Amino acid sequence: MTETNDAARHNAKMAKKKAARDKIMATKTDKKGLIIVHTGKGKGKSSAAFGMIFRCIAHEMPCAVVQFIKGGMSTGERDLILSHFSDRCAFHTMGEGFTWETQDKDRDIEMAQAAWAKAKELIRDPANKMVLLDEINIALRYDYLDINEVVAFLQTEKPEMTHVVLTGRNAKEELIEAADLVTEMELVKHPFRSGIKAQIGVEF
Repeated sequence: MTETNDAARHNAKMAKKKAARDKIMATKTDKKGLIIVHTGKGKGKSSAAFGMIFRCIAHEMPCAVVQFIKGGMSTGERDLILSHFSDRCAFHTMGEGFTWETQDKDRDIEMAQAAWAKAKELIRDPANKMVLLDEINIALRYDYLDINEVVAFLQTEKPEMTHVVLTGRNAKEELIEAADLVTEMELVKHPFRSGIKAQIGVEF
């Protein structure tokens, strides 16, 4: 009898919760292209962004990727897109490695500006439903790009239904303020601290 009462109470509670949820969802009718920021010290910023890119590919939605920092090293995402989905996703690796590897500030600035020019071109094209700007926050952090210019462009020139995803640590407050969706990856534990290097299939 107790189990029957518990089940009945649970069903009534869930029905009430569903009715409240349905009422909330009925008010959410608008659609728009989102400015999405993935930041924080934790792992998974680019990985989550590429998850959305692969969703677009699966839905046959044209999309594009611009990598601001990562150099020419092979990554699973890039290799898969270039070998199987280049007709749906334009992929541009514009960086030459992390700043501590290049040790050439003028060159880093030049490459960041070139990547931003390519990003603007891809975002302006309304055919692209999502554009991922991978590690752009690093370029913004070091002031290789003007944060005010980037925000102004996203607010005034991005097509209404285009999603733009910006990844990297230390997202600037101006970008966070302008964004529609911001996720901060929190670092709780990482194998690198235990002497384990980046591994294929996990990091790249």
